[in-house]
Amino acid sequence: MSDVLQLTRDLIARPSVTPDDAGCQQLVAERLGRAGFACERLRFGAVDNLWATHGGGDGPVLVLLGHTDVVPPGPRDAWASDPFAPEVRDGVLFGRGAADMKGSVAAFVVALERFVAVHPDHAGTVALLLTSDEEGDAVDGVRRVAELFRERGQRIDWCITGEPSSTSTIGDLLRVGRRGTLSATLTVKGIQGHVAYPEKARNPIHQSLAALAELAWKHWDQGYESFPPTSLQISNIHAGTGANNVIPGELQVLFNLRYNPNWTAAQLEAECEALLGEYGLDFSVQWQRGGEPFHTPEGPLRAAAREVLAGFAGAPPEESTGGGTSDARFIAPLGAQCVEIGPVNASIHKVDEHIAVADLEALPDLYHALLERLLG
Repeated sequence: MSDVLQLTRDLIARPSVTPDDAGCQQLVAERLGRAGFACERLRFGAVDNLWATHGGGDGPVLVLLGHTDVVPPGPRDAWASDPFAPEVRDGVLFGRGAADMKGSVAAFVVALERFVAVHPDHAGTVALLLTSDEEGDAVDGVRRVAELFRERGQRIDWCITGEPSSTSTIGDLLRVGRRGTLSATLTVKGIQGHVAYPEKARNPIHQSLAALAELAWKHWDQGYESFPPTSLQISNIHAGTGANNVIPGELQVLFNLRYNPNWTAAQLEAECEALLGEYGLDFSVQWQRGGEPFHTPEGPLRAAAREVLAGFAGAPPEESTGGGTSDARFIAPLGAQCVEIGPVNASIHKVDEHIAVADLEALPDLYHALLERLLG
């Protein structure tokens, strides 16, 4: 059994449902400590974070970024095998976290061990940053670590996140940015009353319909370089007592914006509130900023990633800013250029999550090639 396969199996066997690390980072720290890395535990609240570094000096700082937490497995009887008892069937490794992202974490570790063994006095600093709070609220994970780094003056030049980004073949997609995410809880006040006497009530649903329609259909921008246009999606609407003869006294709406670098969260908040105010609504909005957009322009990191992935996939990768969010959104504001490179994402968060063993065993070579290209 290959080293990366064994380590991935060991990590999957630890049921680290967010935010519980379940000993995964201890396992990684022990291995990297033996390889000469300085390992620092950073625990905030219920969240474990690991910062492991090798090297130093004035050279570039390259960080491999990942997470040890996983989403809940769902009904265990829906799985063909225990989600936390890793099993290989027909050349495929099954288990929660196989693709998202314990396979990448294991590949990071193996690649780092190989790299420092060959280059004990390599240029700059190579580091691994892991959290157990990527799949959850993402409050006490990389977000908090980034705040600490900002206080310390810790510089990061390049960041490679191991999120599952490939679509059908390992290396066929290079993520060069991500949209920002902004969530809102909108509350519109009305006056409850009997449906037969609407003149004695104020229906917040009726009052809000035109404003919500404008929000839903608003054309925010034309996009930004490789980013799609900003979009707003209404995800929940709730009002009423459950009776069909009562005008509700309050309406609650949840919506989310995924936005490109044409906007900041503050600008979008102001735009939405101004639009709602034009309709004379008695409203309040609670905003939750999930992270600003980031974009990595042409430079050493993007060029190296493109070259290495082309070698693995047999063709230049698609360069994309699609998908949801990742913890790179907290590292980019430190001044780092960030890319995301990882395994095929077809099974992530699903029952019977899996990764092809051949893909898993190729990942350390891919990450090692990037390390050689950038710091070797």
